[in-house]
Amino acid sequence: MPLTSSPEIQTAPEVLAGPAPRHRTVGVRVGSVMVGGGAPIVVQSMTNTDTADVDATVAQVAALARAGSEIVRITVDRDEAAAAVPRIRERLDRLGVDVPLVGDFHYIGHQLLADHPACAEALAKYRINPGNVGFREKKDRQFGAIVEQAIRHGKAVRIGANWGSLDQELLTHLMDENARSASPRDMRWVTREAMVQSALLSAARAEEIGLGKDRIILSAKVSAVQDLIAVYQELARRSDYAIHLGLTEAGMGTKGIVASSAAIGILLQQGIGDTIRYSLTPEPGGDRTLEVKTAQELLQTMGFRTFVPLVAACPGCGRTTSSVFQELARDIQNWISASMPEWRRTYPGVENLNVAVMGCIVNGPGESKHAHIGISLPGTGEQPAAPVFIDGRKAMTLRGPTLAQDFQKIVLDYIEKNYGQPGRDAAE
Repeated sequence: MPLTSSPEIQTAPEVLAGPAPRHRTVGVRVGSVMVGGGAPIVVQSMTNTDTADVDATVAQVAALARAGSEIVRITVDRDEAAAAVPRIRERLDRLGVDVPLVGDFHYIGHQLLADHPACAEALAKYRINPGNVGFREKKDRQFGAIVEQAIRHGKAVRIGANWGSLDQELLTHLMDENARSASPRDMRWVTREAMVQSALLSAARAEEIGLGKDRIILSAKVSAVQDLIAVYQELARRSDYAIHLGLTEAGMGTKGIVASSAAIGILLQQGIGDTIRYSLTPEPGGDRTLEVKTAQELLQTMGFRTFVPLVAACPGCGRTTSSVFQELARDIQNWISASMPEWRRTYPGVENLNVAVMGCIVNGPGESKHAHIGISLPGTGEQPAAPVFIDGRKAMTLRGPTLAQDFQKIVLDYIEKNYGQPGRDAAE
């Protein structure tokens, strides 16, 4: 059949329409940051330092904040850690790092908050896991004690159920109930239902004690992608609490990044999620800020937020045997990343810039025209010339050994012209 007579392609309108409307949730203020209530999706992270080590924790929190983490969680597991929290907060404030700190409490959080009121005050939010806040008759009392501390200090609370530390009493009850059912479900369904109920019942109890819905964020983390999607869909369907998304124990390297992106991306596309964290296992001595950068890249790639200028680059093929375009793409990307802390202050809106670095004539000119600034480098056998396109029009052609430096200057001139603040140079 000729191509011209092929049947008309039917495109699903919901695919072209963009993401679903955001799930309606109550806004929660965490320090200076709003989570939910229609606010932009917030990126957060967690330290892996010993919180009692003030120097190491301050350094890592500051690095995470500089990378773009808008909330940072720290472990508060013993007296020494709790005593260090106000000193960490004070040091960060002196450095001009005002990122809100969240205390991660397990087992003895009620006791630590009571014994260390300065810690309770320095934190912007408390994280409670309903599965290990206490057991048997102590559970309600100790959960209530943490909630009362949050009320007393005017703090938010994240009630975070977790697959690996699920409330065993609730799970056993639901398993027994399911076994008596005329149409019992499989174990996986029962476990997911226990996750959802654990979060919702705990939130309802917190409200009974007196904590407002505008102080409660829910999460229900599992380590399998399909389970995570199912649990959060149900959590969103049955509540309007602000929601924290994350795949727990996501793993290391590409596995952790791909798994987290698949799960979180699908939920965000469905309008579910107000704040996200990538729980990536770093390489030994690796860069903890990777979890921040990957979260930002997901949000930017999906069109929810913009953080840094995008650099589009072709993957390379047999037409691009020269490594020039790869080196230029790498250098431009690294230069932009290194420059962003200063650019955010001096060039408002620069994060919306798109740059294209292409390797040959096939898609190079076309892709370059779609970017604000694009360069099409010569492929194998092509003329040693690189046309540069600015706002869709060919502006010049670069040649010679200084091509990379010349293109970088063109990018900087464009930024200065389009994002520079009028009168800034005169004022300086």
